[in-house]
Amino acid sequence: MNHQSTHPHGSRQRRARGSSGQTWLANSRRRFPLLVSRIGPVTLAVCSVLLMSLMAILYLYQQGQAVTTNQQIQTLRNQQTTLQRQNDDLVNTIATEQSPAYVAASAGKMGLEPANPQNVQVVNNPQAQGNGDQTNQP
Repeated sequence: MNHQSTHPHGSRQRRARGSSGQTWLANSRRRFPLLVSRIGPVTLAVCSVLLMSLMAILYLYQQGQAVTTNQQIQTLRNQQTTLQRQNDDLVNTIATEQSPAYVAASAGKMGLEPANPQNVQVVNNPQAQGNGDQTNQP
């Protein structure tokens, strides 16, 4: 039983099934101008101005964030430079204070004097020299 041969408009039915997407597209194209014409030119202009205003506000906000971030970066760079200078000064101070001449001058200011090798007494502690075992004593 052939369904197409019994139906008098069989070829039309096949075209309608195959072009349902095209029909919907054509109908949507017809509806779009109706939608724009229903809105009206004044409403469309107001919506356009609002949309452009929103975009301008977002742009200005983004620019403000960029400026703020740039200022923070500059502040951090200035802090880094200051800390680097302080670090260099401390390194120089440590190098100066560890020099033998500075140590001798500071000791002289405190009233200390170099030891005379004839007045030095050497004390021999066998436990300090060995590993501390009690069995090594004579």
